[in-house]
Amino acid sequence: MKIIRSFAVTMTVLSIFSCQAQPHKSAINRNIDDNTTLWRVSGKDLKEPSYLFGTFHLLCKEDIHFSDEMKKDIKSAKEIYMEMDMSDPSIMLSFAQYLNMKNNRKLSDLYTPEVYKKISAFFKDSLHTPLNLLPSAKPYFLVAFLYPRMMNCKTSSGIEQELVILAKENKTAVHGLETMAFQASVFDSIPYEWQAKELLRNIDSSALYKRQFDTMLLAYKQQRMDDIERSISRSEFGSEAFRDILINNRNKDWVNKLMSVMQKESVFVAVGAGHLPGKDGLIDLLKKNGYTVEPLLNK
Repeated sequence: MKIIRSFAVTMTVLSIFSCQAQPHKSAINRNIDDNTTLWRVSGKDLKEPSYLFGTFHLLCKEDIHFSDEMKKDIKSAKEIYMEMDMSDPSIMLSFAQYLNMKNNRKLSDLYTPEVYKKISAFFKDSLHTPLNLLPSAKPYFLVAFLYPRMMNCKTSSGIEQELVILAKENKTAVHGLETMAFQASVFDSIPYEWQAKELLRNIDSSALYKRQFDTMLLAYKQQRMDDIERSISRSEFGSEAFRDILINNRNKDWVNKLMSVMQKESVFVAVGAGHLPGKDGLIDLLKKNGYTVEPLLNK
């Protein structure tokens, strides 16, 4: 199930002082294993710690809780980094600008008349969204319209939106690792025909995808990182090539940016949880670059 991923970067203090002033390493509330979405990054050339947090882009509002440990880490950070700057009101305007496929492609071009009629009826009857209002939308973006239907609640919210509220309370600046233009280009690099098949599969196999969604959601709530990675590996377009485009390549780019940012000051990074685990995930990439990445208790 395509869950737009979200993560947060954690970093710690490593300083070398003179013999008269040896470094003091403060105790951390460390988790006994890797089952956590909150991590601290330290070592190498960092003057103070930063924090890495994996998000889930859409949850029931009552399921969004920030632990005392996480609130403390957010407050100690000088800035917050997300996939995009969700505090910027122009983001939604940008989304409207990049919603459509390139070269005047239309959804009706990607299906037979019979199939397009079926999809249109589904959007109108089940989602109460006439598809003729979105005649040229990227099929992958339309998959996102299905998520609220899978939620077992009336009111949903995004963790990023709740983090923005907390950032405003703390007067902490929010930044984006990417722009809407870049994220749109990522989906333009995946064949529209493939996206169209994926949208149709979601509609035809809605019960199956609902079970997959529930499985991933439970794994996230229980902070089981290995299960989150397995869920994404099974569902992400079914192709390693697209996994590189959607996750791995972006992870490498983010780590390069974060190494520069974290060297200057402590930051709290919140991106999709699917970006954290695995050999090409942010945790291992930071370790390969010489940082200490430790799991924090986040209950």
